[in-house]
Amino acid sequence: MELLRQLRWQDLVDIILMSLIFYRLLLIIKGTKAVQMLIGLGVLLFASLLSGYLELYTVDWVIQSFWAQIVIAIIILFQPEIRRALAQMGETQFFQTFTSAEELKSLEEIIRATVSLANRKIGALIVIERDTSLKDFVEVGTPLDAKVSKELLMSIFHPTSPIHDGAVVIKGNRIIAAGCFLPITLSSDISRSLGTRHRAGLGLTEETDAVAIIVSEETGSISMGMDGKLETPFDMGTLRNVLTDLFTTKKVKK
Repeated sequence: MELLRQLRWQDLVDIILMSLIFYRLLLIIKGTKAVQMLIGLGVLLFASLLSGYLELYTVDWVIQSFWAQIVIAIIILFQPEIRRALAQMGETQFFQTFTSAEELKSLEEIIRATVSLANRKIGALIVIERDTSLKDFVEVGTPLDAKVSKELLMSIFHPTSPIHDGAVVIKGNRIIAAGCFLPITLSSDISRSLGTRHRAGLGLTEETDAVAIIVSEETGSISMGMDGKLETPFDMGTLRNVLTDLFTTKKVKK
């Protein structure tokens, strides 16, 4: 009871804010390599305590030297996650620009185009922007600012098109650029059978919260990259359900 009497309202606010920050950090690193890195840091902390208890002075000195540089080490290890978190903080949209009906129509055009490209075994990389801005990647592509349509997407990725090798970036119901070059993932977990298109789509989702839809020109399979993970294969129904849930259902809940 004495502890409760000494508790100020500022302390409650402090606890709530720290809980929210910690929760958001967990959401950001969920499903990424940062989780394994945090486990590694935990093991290192345990080793530090154990070496001190067992009086292993050399081991303890090495670990303590590492802890002295821990801030720099964290920045290096968690660079993609830190970049994504800062980008989300600066780009969070409080008001949606497009109505659900408009977005549903655009999503349907994307789905129809993706399935048609897959049936023809035409390679494609379609990126849909979410909260994090893709302006830096758009600047190196060909600006379009055109309404999303199956026909336009089909023509962009046609093998005779000069911009078919790059990625198409979609924001809302507009194709804002095509022929965009994306960062290639350096992950060793991705299958060697997957080509540059898959690695580029996955690389972008490691740095941003965008969704990347990839069509393989070798097999005609449809894959989706999101939050640094690649899922495959997708059929029309699954693709429609995932995109609808991501871009309409969750917006209604906000």
